[in-house]
Amino acid sequence: MIRALFVGLVAAVLVANAGSPVASAQEGKKADRCCIECQACEKSCLGCAADCLNELAGGKADRKDCIKLCQDCADVCGACARIAARGGPLEATISAACAEACERCASECAKHRDDRTCLACAEQCRRCAAECRAQGRKK
Repeated sequence: MIRALFVGLVAAVLVANAGSPVASAQEGKKADRCCIECQACEKSCLGCAADCLNELAGGKADRKDCIKLCQDCADVCGACARIAARGGPLEATISAACAEACERCASECAKHRDDRTCLACAEQCRRCAAECRAQGRKK
């Protein structure tokens, strides 16, 4: 009984994931790039938020928005990486949200031209946004 249930479950998974091997491989590479950029962006945003917290403590009140956007962007990037990795049904939705979060974060970080961490974060956010847009279009 358990074996039949297991075999049926495996068959259902195989049928659900059936498709052209070439298309699946291309989609897999897109998802891999999206995951890599999202993970890198999450790390960059967390580092930028930490750096901006230090700047805020030093009296730079203009860092509040940057901190909030970096924290939000990091959370969205992490979620997008996980959903894209498993090819979840909300992949296109989270990819679009991630691209928007990254674009907004990049815009805010770019305002701090004197801070290399913010500028590096802005650049990583732009790369992530581009991959997320491409990932969202595939669905």
